[in-house]
Amino acid sequence: MANVFNQMKDLYNMQREAKKMKDKMKLIKVTGESRKGQVRLYFNGAQELENLTIEEELLNPEMNSVLVEAFKEAYKDFQKKLQKQMMKDIDLGSIRNMLGS
Repeated sequence: MANVFNQMKDLYNMQREAKKMKDKMKLIKVTGESRKGQVRLYFNGAQELENLTIEEELLNPEMNSVLVEAFKEAYKDFQKKLQKQMMKDIDLGSIRNMLGS
């Protein structure tokens, strides 16, 4: 019976640590930008879109394919930047604690 309670306690601690990590990730701000800077996507480290800007010229229906490509570029840029940021900020101690090592 004690083993079940220990497992429940460990699960609770893991959930608590995961929430702390998510809250910490929300403080990280990353901007993804298309090559020409026409689209900018503003995310937090939890990969939640917080804002975006689009150059007015891309809002023309005839520019739809350019707009789509610019979004893709900006999103890829965001992903690369976030990965670099996460590797720089990784806290191995908190991951070990979360895993119980």
